[in-house]
Amino acid sequence: MNEGRPVGGLQVWRIPAVAFCCLLTGCLSLHREPPKPGSTHIGSGAVILPAQMLGNTLIVAAKWDRYGPYHFLIDTGSSVTLVTPELAARYAATDAPPLETPQVRVRSSDGSSTVLTAATLTRIELGSARFTTVPVLVYDCTPLSEHLGVKIDGLLGFPFFRETLLTLDYPRSRVVLRRLSPSPSIPGSVIPFNDADKTPLISVRLGSRTFATLVDSGSDETFSLNPAGLAPKFAYGPTEGPTVGTLTGDRPEQIGRLADTLYIGDYAVPRPVVEISDELSAMGGGILKYFTVTFDQDNDRVTFYRDSTDAIAVPGRRSTGLSFGKAPAYWRVVGVVPGSPADAADVETGDLVTRINGEAVAQWPARRYEQLLANAENITVTFLNGSRETEKRLKVVELVP
Repeated sequence: MNEGRPVGGLQVWRIPAVAFCCLLTGCLSLHREPPKPGSTHIGSGAVILPAQMLGNTLIVAAKWDRYGPYHFLIDTGSSVTLVTPELAARYAATDAPPLETPQVRVRSSDGSSTVLTAATLTRIELGSARFTTVPVLVYDCTPLSEHLGVKIDGLLGFPFFRETLLTLDYPRSRVVLRRLSPSPSIPGSVIPFNDADKTPLISVRLGSRTFATLVDSGSDETFSLNPAGLAPKFAYGPTEGPTVGTLTGDRPEQIGRLADTLYIGDYAVPRPVVEISDELSAMGGGILKYFTVTFDQDNDRVTFYRDSTDAIAVPGRRSTGLSFGKAPAYWRVVGVVPGSPADAADVETGDLVTRINGEAVAQWPARRYEQLLANAENITVTFLNGSRETEKRLKVVELVP
C-alpha cells in the first residue's frame, strides 16, 4: 500500500502488493487459454449492484446463503479469478473432474514468479446473477483486505464476465450486469478489441502515436505507460515516486507528467500523469473513474461514456514521500522517496508508524487518508522505536505538479 492519491493528490493507496494490480494485469502470465465461466444465468432485466469505490477500484458485496456477505473487487485486467482459501474451501466443486493444471505459475513485474493452486467453485452469485462451475486460483487476500479496510474474498477477472454485458459505472458507484444481446445500443465512444484471449486490450492515442493499452479496473493507478517505441515527451519528470509492491517484493516507481494529450476514443486527457512500466501499458482506475465503461465481449468492444465532453484534468501527485505496508496495529515504511520531506526527516525503510495526526492508524482507512493528503499542508506521523513513540511533522509536497 502506498500513500493515497486523492482526487487532487499524489500517491495512490494501492493494493498492498500494489502491483497486486501488476499481478492481475499484464504482469500475470498464464501459459494456457484463459478459463471460461462454466455457466452464467441472468434474467431479462439488468442486475444493478451497488459498489464501494475504494482506492479507485470498485468493490461489490454478495450474499447467497447463510454465509457472507462476500466482497469482490472487479478486475478487468486479470485473465483469472482469484478467491481466498476460505471461499475456495467452502464452495469447491467436489464432483468436478480433476483439473488438468492443479497449480499455475504466475509471474510478477520483476520477472520472478510463484505458484497458485487452481480450483473450481460450484457458484458465485452477484445479486440475481448466478455464475456456476467457476474456475479460480487460490490467493490469500489478507494484505488487500487490510489495505482497503474491508475483507476482500476475491477478485473477479475479465473471463468471469464473458457471458454478460458488464458496465462499470464509476460516477454512480455501481456495477451493472445484463444479458448479451446481438447489438446493444450504448451511448459513448466505442473502441474495439480483437484478441483471441478476450482481453480488453484497446488502441489509444498519445499525440499522433497510437498504441495498445489494457483496460485494468483492478488497478488504482492512473496510467502505466511502457515508453518503448513511443519516445514520449514529458512536461515534468520522470522522477522517482512511491514504492510499489509486487507478488514477490517491492520496487521503486518512476512517475511523470506527459507533455502530449492522451486520447481515449473521442475523449481527451491532456498531459496525464503516468507511471513508467516495462510491462504492458495499462489504464487504471485513476482514469476509469471519470467514465461509465461497458465491456461487450460478444462483440469485442469497450464503450466509454461520460456526461461531459470536456477534457479530463488529471491531478498531480501529493505526498510526504512515504510508502506504507499496512497492518491493523501499525504501518510499515516500505519506501522513502529521495529528496522528499520524509527523506529529510531521516525516515527509513522498515520504520513502524502507529499514529497519523495523533490517531491510531487503525482509524485511517484508505479513503480518509486520501482526503487528508488532498488538503493537508503537513502531517504528523508517530513512529515506534522499541517501546517509545516519536513524532515527526512532515510537509506534504507535489512530487509531480
